[in-house]
Formats: sequence, C-alpha cells, structure tokens
Amino acid sequence: MAEPGHPKTRAAFRDWRGRRPFWGGLLLALGGAEILLTEKASLKVVMHIGMQGLAGYLLPTLMLLLGLLVLFNPAQRLFYSIVGVLVSLGSWLTSNLGGFFIGLLLGVVGSCLAFGWLPDQEARVSRRQRRRERARA
Repeated sequence: MAEPGHPKTRAAFRDWRGRRPFWGGLLLALGGAEILLTEKASLKVVMHIGMQGLAGYLLPTLMLLLGLLVLFNPAQRLFYSIVGVLVSLGSWLTSNLGGFFIGLLLGVVGSCLAFGWLPDQEARVSRRQRRRERARA
C-alpha cells in the first residue's frame, strides 16, 4: 500500500527533474560509469587500457562528474555538455573504444540532450490532462 507522502514525493521529484536537463545528465553519467566498468573486465575482453593508462580512467571519471554537474548545476549546462562531448569522443581512443561504443554513444547523446535543453519552456501537459480538458469542453 502506498504511503500518504508518496504522491508528494513523486510530484517534488517531477518538479526537480523538470527544472534541469535530467536525461542528458543521467545519460552522460551512465556513459562514464559504463566505460569505467568495461575497464574492469577480464584481459580477454579488454582490447587496451589506453595510451597512457591514466587517461583511460581519467576521461570516464570526468564524464561521470560532468553528468552529475549537469544534474546539480544546470546553469552551467552549456559548458559541461561541450566538455562532455569532447571527453566522450576522447574516450574512444583511451578506453576500450569508448566502452565498446556503448559508453561513447551514451555520453554523446547525453551531452547533446543537455546542450539542447531549454530552461524557460512551459511544462508539457500530460496526455491524461489533455483528455480531461477535452472531456470538459
């Protein structure tokens, strides 16, 4: 059974998520985490750790950090997303082809979503609310 505060919590999270490029930051952070996890794979799976080793761990860590910064500091999202795209593309050379292309694609798509997010748009009306309005009219 649902708690009495559950709808409030869900509405508060929806409001928080609506005021920032949530999906962009989440995908960028997940891309960095995926690349970090592929570097922990067995040596049979790993193609190469990277040119200098440190860059193979530094770039996905930066991707993870930039994803979190996009989520928690959306005012600077343009800078974070541009750096996120560059770091994601750089991970192709340094980290197992960008986490076998999965982390690279997550990072690039997340950065593009964060870059294209517009903070001053009106909130979208849900399908359920549109149906209710049509039924009233």
